[in-house]
Amino acid sequence: MAEHEHEHVRVAVIGSGFGGLGAAVRLRREGVTDFVVLERAGSVGGTWRDNTYPGCACDVPSHLYSFSFAPNPDWPRTFSGQGHIRAYLEHVADVFRLRPHIRFDSEVKTMTWNADRLCWDIETAGGPLSADFVVSATGPLSDPRIPDIPGLDTFPGKVFHSARWDHDYDLRGKRVAMVGTGASAIQIVPAVQPLAAKLTLFQRTPPWVLPRVDRAITGAERRLHRRLPVTTRLRRGLLWGIRELQVQLFTKRPDELGLVESVAKRNMARSIKDPALRAKLTPGYRIGCKRILLSSEYYPALAKPNVDVVASGLSEVRGRTVVAGDGTEAEVDAIVFGTGFHVTDMPIADRVVGADGRTLAEAWAAGGMEALRGASVPGFPNWMTVIGPNTGLGNSSMILMIESQLNYMADHLRQLDVLGGRVVLDARPSALHAWNRRVQERMKRTVWNTGCESWYLDANGRNTTLWPGTTTEFRRVTRRVDLSEYEVLRTAAVKKAEVSA
Repeated sequence: MAEHEHEHVRVAVIGSGFGGLGAAVRLRREGVTDFVVLERAGSVGGTWRDNTYPGCACDVPSHLYSFSFAPNPDWPRTFSGQGHIRAYLEHVADVFRLRPHIRFDSEVKTMTWNADRLCWDIETAGGPLSADFVVSATGPLSDPRIPDIPGLDTFPGKVFHSARWDHDYDLRGKRVAMVGTGASAIQIVPAVQPLAAKLTLFQRTPPWVLPRVDRAITGAERRLHRRLPVTTRLRRGLLWGIRELQVQLFTKRPDELGLVESVAKRNMARSIKDPALRAKLTPGYRIGCKRILLSSEYYPALAKPNVDVVASGLSEVRGRTVVAGDGTEAEVDAIVFGTGFHVTDMPIADRVVGADGRTLAEAWAAGGMEALRGASVPGFPNWMTVIGPNTGLGNSSMILMIESQLNYMADHLRQLDVLGGRVVLDARPSALHAWNRRVQERMKRTVWNTGCESWYLDANGRNTTLWPGTTTEFRRVTRRVDLSEYEVLRTAAVKKAEVSA
């Protein structure tokens, strides 16, 4: 795109999922119009564009899984499917006039800090540009993870990840291996089971599954929400309040989750009558340690005669034979991986080069991901991430956390305006360490650190993913930028000016 060569903008936003579109809306509302949204694909939507597998839906209620500034009175179900969520994001892009700012097919190759010009030099698939400020909103659920399985590259059948579903491949009458039992897999299994001649589920660790209380939202409800918008806000507020109360069990009183476990066990017992299969499917860890999943169709599908549950992960592929860790073998025509994403090792970190020449991945190599208030990293001035380290939730809507981080972004830009001139803010290492120390200390008593293996934990066993508190608390600690936590950098020589607290 020659017309964008050597272009400079005030803000570059990376990604056009919930985080990126939310950032774009907030920038416009703050009066900032000199920005671009760099999107690697050809349309908006992020994970809700990429995940099109059968049965794909959200496990957070619709009215809570939407922006507070863009309520949708017309959600068709209490838990929305992928298509409706993607349509909502397209609607947001249109209503808030974001499309002129979006550059599609513009995957970011590198982002490099330019100390002479105090800006970020960005190389994209659509050409180079520079920006005073970067908002990385690529999201943790954007790059699929397929485990390194010996022999997989020689498998003569079909192989794909749940986030890259091959709709041209017909699973009817096929012998299918489903690898993984996470949030995607428990939606895929009920959708594929009626089609497949044989479905073999490779389960490394069984999940806790609660009933999914989903229903169609009536026309009368939708008319009420359209005519009286306050009812939409009340519905959202009720859903939010319930989850704010629940979080205390996850973060402070995990030993009191036994009642929730009993509900999950009854959900299993209603469909799984075989004691041996029930034993395979019963977790050996406290509920909530791994993400609690919602489904009323998963267990009935597993009880069907064309389904086998192998209580061991896939370890090897020999031709069309897939072999589990316990030696169990199955002949299959297709392998579907529901094995999650690069969450604690986000690939975008390899593409961000900071002030000292290190990539963000190198900065995080020793201690794992960490960011001041989930946003800023020392050595990466005027750069912030949305849905960054320790901002995830185990029981509520990530949209709440995104909006809190957008408050932080907006105040960061305001502070730069107040300081004036060519100036940037760089997080102090001492502030980051103090913040991360508090977060990890609180993490010790949460249910997520009670001994299970989960995608919340990095290779060192540290929970660098979740927030150990309420969304109300996170909004409070990200309401304003505390300048005492940052160094102010000015001039081409990058002088450091002292700023009082």
